[in-house]
Amino acid sequence: MIRRIIQIDEDKCNGCGACASACHESAIGMVEGKAKLLRDDYCDGLGDCLPQCPTGAITFVEREAAPYDEQAVLENKKKHEEKQTSQLAQWPCQIKLVPVHAPYFNGAKLLIAADCTAYAYANVHQEFMRGKITLIGCPKLDAVDYSEKLTQIIAGNDIHSVTVLRMEVPCCGSLEMAARKALQNSGKFIPWQVVTISIDGRILD
Repeated sequence: MIRRIIQIDEDKCNGCGACASACHESAIGMVEGKAKLLRDDYCDGLGDCLPQCPTGAITFVEREAAPYDEQAVLENKKKHEEKQTSQLAQWPCQIKLVPVHAPYFNGAKLLIAADCTAYAYANVHQEFMRGKITLIGCPKLDAVDYSEKLTQIIAGNDIHSVTVLRMEVPCCGSLEMAARKALQNSGKFIPWQVVTISIDGRILD
């Protein structure tokens, strides 16, 4: 059918993402630094995105396009909301504040994460925190050696695995070393891994 729908001029787009944020239907997304109309049937043609674009890259056109599918939009929103559900399983989560013994440690898969990872890597909750007990800290800001407390947690509870999530920056090396030391001092043989996040939000290993 012929209907009114938005059109995005990639040459004018500066990649700010304001239009994607303003689009309540998730019809617009950012692809390789440029705004893209991802699905015709998600665009209602009302143009909430237009006034948000600082470069005038978005205009209306009349063209052949799939009809606006409100039901599909609602289902997509519901799916997105479910994906964004917090996976934090306990409180507190700061290494300095968490108790050494707690029921949630029994049979736990432990995630020891640097504070910054949650901001650098967008899907931390679903990919790393899901199904785990999360402990967070920053050795540079806290200026402490976490190894003693982590040793007590690992040695005194039934921990099934340990994942260390750190940034690529040097200061995060202290967090990794504290976890390694705690595992060694606990006297236990537990599956463990280290995952490093780059400052631009990529998994490096």
